[in-house]
Amino acid sequence: MSSMQMIQDFLGQKRLAVVGVSRQPKDFSHTLFQELRKRGYDAVPVNPQAKEIDEQPCFARLQDVHPSVDSALLMTSPSATDAVVRDCAEAGIKRVWMYRAGGAGAVSPEAVKYCEENSIAVIAGECPFMFFPGGSWFHRFHGVLRKIVGSYPN
Repeated sequence: MSSMQMIQDFLGQKRLAVVGVSRQPKDFSHTLFQELRKRGYDAVPVNPQAKEIDEQPCFARLQDVHPSVDSALLMTSPSATDAVVRDCAEAGIKRVWMYRAGGAGAVSPEAVKYCEENSIAVIAGECPFMFFPGGSWFHRFHGVLRKIVGSYPN
């Protein structure tokens, strides 16, 4: 499956976990969580430091999410991502998106390898905002620039 097909498949899932979503409304992970909910996703927050986020029950670990999910968007540090992908495998999650806009984001080479070895479809990087239909001008512009320089997913 191509990178773009994996992105479209992931975004086609209407129930997903958002791991590492912040309780702080101005944090980017919180903004993305809210955008997913606005777009009709049943986005389930996962953060061991919170009981609820935006009045949604928050789970400490992926294995605690009920009903379970098939997909997880990771907004974690690369070091935390290594443990979270193991939680994904234990929870039966088959799609993982390791968020990245700048820097490493949630991407960990070890975690990517673990996903590949355990039949978990992995998107290693990218920002979901760039792939939402009708997104903001900034994210559309970012996509155009990436197409020009040849780094847009195929």
